Formats: sequence, structure tokens, C-alpha cells
Amino acid sequence: MFDALRSLIGDHVNFVFLGEAGSGKSEVSLNFAKYLSELGDRSVHYFDLDMTKPLFRSRDVVREIEDLGVIFHYEEQFMDAPTQVGGVNRLLKDPDCYVILDIGGDPVGARAVGGYAPQINKEQTIVYYVLNAYRPWSDDIDHVDETLAKILGVSHIQPGRLHMVNNPNNGLTTTEREFVEGSRKMAEMVNPYIAVDFACVREDLYEAVRDQSDVPVMPVHLYLTYEWLKFEPYSPGGPPLPGKG
Repeated sequence: MFDALRSLIGDHVNFVFLGEAGSGKSEVSLNFAKYLSELGDRSVHYFDLDMTKPLFRSRDVVREIEDLGVIFHYEEQFMDAPTQVGGVNRLLKDPDCYVILDIGGDPVGARAVGGYAPQINKEQTIVYYVLNAYRPWSDDIDHVDETLAKILGVSHIQPGRLHMVNNPNNGLTTTEREFVEGSRKMAEMVNPYIAVDFACVREDLYEAVRDQSDVPVMPVHLYLTYEWLKFEPYSPGGPPLPGKG
């Protein structure tokens, strides 16, 4: 995994994660931070800048992520008032650390990074857009294109910074077959326009699917799985539960 990660990131040190609600964007960014920390060559700073939802936020597992050696930054919210944590620009300019920004994945949430665009648009930054083929807003290229146009417009991120991440999941119920089928569907939809950098899969499915993907696969630990989710009813063969994150 570490060789694949080093190959993916190259000389980049800043990583921005965008994705509509339910894409698994926060889950993917948390795991990305964990793997960067395990590389051991730089400190890792994680910024939770997602102000668009009250649940399934990275800050909900701050202690667990800090135990991995990641330096976690967020600002407490008062009710639903948007808040912004400090220190982002300073660390984006620092080549001796890794910085991850978890951003709300709609045009409202993406406004949070507009002030950081001059740094994000530099060569040391990758902007990852997380797509999940099992979400109604990610199963049509026209919808993806429309949403991305709005996000890039308000955030002032240059299209050339954009990279795609495939995260085909139905949360706790995801199967090997669903990963393979979701990956096929995503490749057919976006590959004519832009390549997918890597795919994600729940860690217990990793060995079963790693050789069935045309792109590197990152095993994902489900940090944002709350206790009450584990008791949701599920009948084998029935409709999948909606993924969380």
C-alpha cells in the first residue's frame, strides 16, 4: 500500500477532498490521512472544513484520528452557524508537512476554500473529487459535470488540479460484486473525460477485490460508523442500506 501511495502522491503535499453527501468523502480523507501518517516522513495536518451537515463529520472521530499521529484541526460550531478554523494558509505553504482539507461537497460547502485558492492551485496540491456510483447524484455524467462546474466556480479551484476517486459502496452492506460493478460503471462514465486515480473499498473486502480493479485500491476502515448504524435491519437479497459518510 505504501509504494502505491508514494506513487500516487509524487511530490504533492497538500490534498483537498470534495464529494457530495453520501459519497464517502470524509471516510476516504480520514483513511488517506492515516496512510500518510504511516509513511512517517512528514507531520500530517487534517482540517475538517465541512460545514454542510450535522452528522458523519470527520470531527466526530477526532480522538481516534489523533491517536494515529495526525494533527487534527477544526472549529466548534454554534448551532448551524458556519465557522472556519485558522492556520490553513500557513500550513498549505509549508513543504515540510502534509495537509488534508475535508471540504463540503456542494457549492455552499465549497465556498469555504475560495480564500485558499491561490495556494490550492499551486503544483504541490491535488484536489480529489470522490464519486460513488451508488448515489443518485453520481450515476449520471451530466449531473456530475453540473455539480463540479458549480463547485469549481465558487471555490476558484482550477480544473487542472482535479483528480477522481472511485468509492463504490453501500456502507456496511457493500459486497465484492457491488465494488466490481460500481467500478465498471464509474469507469464507463468518467474515463472518456478524466482518469480515476484510485478506488476505495472496505478493508475486509480488500484482498478479494484488489486484483479486480484497473486502478490502485485503498482499503478503507469505517471510522464514521456510529453504534446505532450497526443495529439497522438488513435482509440478505433485499435493497442495500444507504452508505454513510
